[in-house]
Amino acid sequence: MSKPTTLPIRADVDPKYTWHLDSIFPDEAAWESALTDLQNSLPKITAFQGSLTNSAQRLADLFELMAEVEQVAGFVGEWAQLQYAVDVTDQTGVARMGRAQSVLVKLAATTAFIEPELMALSAETIAQWIANEPRLAIYQHYFERLADRKPHVRSAEVEELLAQSMDAFVTASASHRIMANADLRFADATNANGDSLSVSQGALRNMMTNPDRTARQTAWQSYRDGYLGFKNTFTNNYHAYVKQNVFFARARGYNSVIEESLGENKIPQSVYHNVIDVFRERSDVWQRYFSVRKQALGVETLAPYDMWAPLSQQAPTISFEQSVEMIATGMQPLGEDYVAAVRHGCMEQGWVDLYPNVGKVQGAFSAGSFGTQPYIMMNSGDDIMGMSTLAHELGHSMHSYLTWQHQPIRYSHYSLFVAEVASNFNQALVRHHLLQTNTDRNFRIALLEEAISNFYRYFFIMPTLARIELLAHTMVEEGKPLTADGLIKISAECFQTGYGDQVQADHDRIGITWATFSHLYSRYYVFQYATGIAGAHALAKPVIEGDEGAVDRYLTFLRTGGADYPLPVLQRAGVDLSSPEPIHLAFDTLADYIEQLAVLVL
Repeated sequence: MSKPTTLPIRADVDPKYTWHLDSIFPDEAAWESALTDLQNSLPKITAFQGSLTNSAQRLADLFELMAEVEQVAGFVGEWAQLQYAVDVTDQTGVARMGRAQSVLVKLAATTAFIEPELMALSAETIAQWIANEPRLAIYQHYFERLADRKPHVRSAEVEELLAQSMDAFVTASASHRIMANADLRFADATNANGDSLSVSQGALRNMMTNPDRTARQTAWQSYRDGYLGFKNTFTNNYHAYVKQNVFFARARGYNSVIEESLGENKIPQSVYHNVIDVFRERSDVWQRYFSVRKQALGVETLAPYDMWAPLSQQAPTISFEQSVEMIATGMQPLGEDYVAAVRHGCMEQGWVDLYPNVGKVQGAFSAGSFGTQPYIMMNSGDDIMGMSTLAHELGHSMHSYLTWQHQPIRYSHYSLFVAEVASNFNQALVRHHLLQTNTDRNFRIALLEEAISNFYRYFFIMPTLARIELLAHTMVEEGKPLTADGLIKISAECFQTGYGDQVQADHDRIGITWATFSHLYSRYYVFQYATGIAGAHALAKPVIEGDEGAVDRYLTFLRTGGADYPLPVLQRAGVDLSSPEPIHLAFDTLADYIEQLAVLVL
């Protein structure tokens, strides 16, 4: 299937390239029935209130009920979210999403009594109950987390109120999603021949890789101007989100949002600052790349819209089927079971929703919940970037797939800190395989471009957004307002610092970058892309070199899910992300890619 010249409506997309949601529900009626069951389960949970400290058996009974309820809740939420993601213009889907969120918030409020009650138990009682009641044995780490969080958990009444507030507080992130994907309109771009080109979220990636510089420039300007046209609305929305984060942090007794966000997983704040500090220290690596790209493109001044311009005029076309085979072959070191799951999921089970359509949300993600199969949403082109994006999302999906096979539902959600390790690990292995086995110059140029483009996103854009996020939260915590022009100024200065003298960007258009990333609506998430790619390459290296035990350690990491804190899980796998060393090693990998590319294009 070739790239579409115009976006189809959802109904016209070839089902072969859409995901199969019947592993969750076969139809709307089944979803409605599950939603009703979920609502009816709430009084059953409430019946346990006030009795959790009575006996180990009573607590184990609640945990068994909660496992059943949480699985249904996952099904209800995922089905609504996935239907919505592929067509945000479908008002039925919007309403379904709202209904699901409302019930899930009610579930959170209903269960708010559990942790405050459990915190009344002594450590000795918990240890005795775990020893005497086999059904509680799997909850050892849960109780460890509970003890760590004890100073920040409020009374049952306050916890219920905080949970109820989430129904209103999700509005900020939802509004950003609706604005960006449904309401925002962009002026047409123009190519060198004067032809008009339609600009949309789904089509932007292909436009940024267009060899025609006029098309890239006008598309990038149109896209940024679309956001600038609503800069005050986007700023007010983000300001509300940051204030919500500050409210919750203070309500739980934390000194700052970053303390709360990182503290939940016992991640020292020094890990966050390592990313920013090493990024500044190794800025020469990016300056070298910008210089190579400028020379290869033959332009006097490099601009942000030149970052994805193809350096080869004969970039390979790679179909979905070919992509799956490349990925499966590249992941062969992890064993036949891993590879078979990838092939079967992509080619037979409908894990992947591949191509853009009208109303489909931007970007790519992996989803699913305990008891379902993984689901991958993409807006792919039939090219190396599409193949690599699929490898990335399959890393997430296989992480979930193996976690769901080996952990109970309580530990089925691994932290964001480890999530980006698995995704980038796949890309590292696949790239290594392709660089080792393919000698075609144009293919190698395209592959190295994609690799560096991925680093550009994770090791340039994301650390820069991390600086912006920290500054924004610090300002609000200090009682300072966020204004549109002020946030644009902060963003522009942060990006220009990274670009140095090699890249010129007009102030406002680069300054609105923060508004184009929905990632900033997950608190202190973006820095974890940098730690993720660093951890991934550190773990991929011994696998590539054939070190004994490296594969088993890595697969054990994938199977662990949320059954331990992220740093010790990664340390057992072979990387210490509390140290800046893995970030330096990843910069070394990037520098090597850049020099390989320079040999081919200069």
